[in-house]
Amino acid sequence: MSASAAAEQIDALLPQTQCTRCGYAGCAPYAAAIAADQADIDRCPPGGAATIEALALLLGREVKPLDPQCGAEGPARVAFIDESRCIGCAKCLAPCPVDAIVGAAKYLHTVLSERCTGCDLCIAPCPVDCIEMRPAPAGRRANDAALNRARFAAHARRLARRAEERRRGIAAHKAAAPRPPALRMTGP
Repeated sequence: MSASAAAEQIDALLPQTQCTRCGYAGCAPYAAAIAADQADIDRCPPGGAATIEALALLLGREVKPLDPQCGAEGPARVAFIDESRCIGCAKCLAPCPVDAIVGAAKYLHTVLSERCTGCDLCIAPCPVDCIEMRPAPAGRRANDAALNRARFAAHARRLARRAEERRRGIAAHKAAAPRPPALRMTGP
């Protein structure tokens, strides 16, 4: 089996929270590292023991406990924004890998708990510490890896589209800018 095919099979077993606790930029890069024998199968706290067992079975490796340096397995959690403390800075929006936070600059933000993967990536950029992780609401469906993957892909497409729009806008601005007259070099 090729490394890319193995990485796809490994990625299919990961929870797609994109939390980066494994030390990689998301689930797909972690899967690629496992496929290339550059990472062990014990680095996914959201997937926990069940994911480690599934990876061990797929790859013919020994089951091992979760690496404590990556975090601990626990119940599903979701981000919560204390709106009374939110200053509308919008710094939490970009890090959310599934666009579960809604709001705009200078307005309050809120988390769509049914979309939140519990990745914690929104907490660090908040300058007023108004975001906390809470247990997922009772009756909430467990993280759906396929849905998380689709939302992450949509997020990535949106970011790429925005970057391309920005690049085109800058190019158009440069093209429309008046050009200074050419300087002539005169000799002695």
